[in-house]
Amino acid sequence: MSAFRHKSRYLRLLPGVVLMCGGLLVLKTTGIVHEAFALEGAPAAPDAMAAAPKAINADFGGGDSQISSAAEVDVLTSLSKRRAALDAREAQIQSEATVLAATEARVDTKISQLKDLQSQIAALLTQRDAAQEKQVAALVKTYSAMKPKDAARIFDSLDDAVLVPVAEEMKSDVMAPVLAAMNPDAAQKLTMKLANKLALPALAPAATPAPAAAADPMPNPAAQAKTAPAATAEPKG
Repeated sequence: MSAFRHKSRYLRLLPGVVLMCGGLLVLKTTGIVHEAFALEGAPAAPDAMAAAPKAINADFGGGDSQISSAAEVDVLTSLSKRRAALDAREAQIQSEATVLAATEARVDTKISQLKDLQSQIAALLTQRDAAQEKQVAALVKTYSAMKPKDAARIFDSLDDAVLVPVAEEMKSDVMAPVLAAMNPDAAQKLTMKLANKLALPALAPAATPAPAAAADPMPNPAAQAKTAPAATAEPKG
């Protein structure tokens, strides 16, 4: 009788145990499902052998190294343009220097030619002066050998360009009777021309200093401009 009671007791407890095991199984299954969903939502663990992920907003030009390379290319391009400009400027300066040197050479050649021409002109003038002196000396000798009346008759109508140099070179004791026999007007003009050649050029009179003006507290600039040249005038030599 007691054994039957123990069995009936176990039979009453069995549904509770089964129900408890079913609840534990449901709870375990629910936890597994939640863990599965959590694993799906969580990011995957990085793989050491996998390639690094690319940035979403990555620039098509590349990374920092490529940006740095682009900046270096810009700098090198700018330096190349600057060097090209400097080379062009240097070539222009060299061309201008060449033109300037050629111009200086031509100027030096012209100056040398002008100096040679000047020397030739000076030599010709010297020869002309020597020839004129020789001609004047011959005329002086000729008119000095003539009789005073004959020489005076020629001197009355002789051009001044020849008469004055010849009369100047003739001796005074030879020229005196010739002047006495010449036309009085012609003799007077010749005498004045000979005297003017012997006379020294007259000096210009020294400028008298302007009188000192009275002190004026308000000087007039126009009056000062008018009186300034008179105060600084110098005698002409």
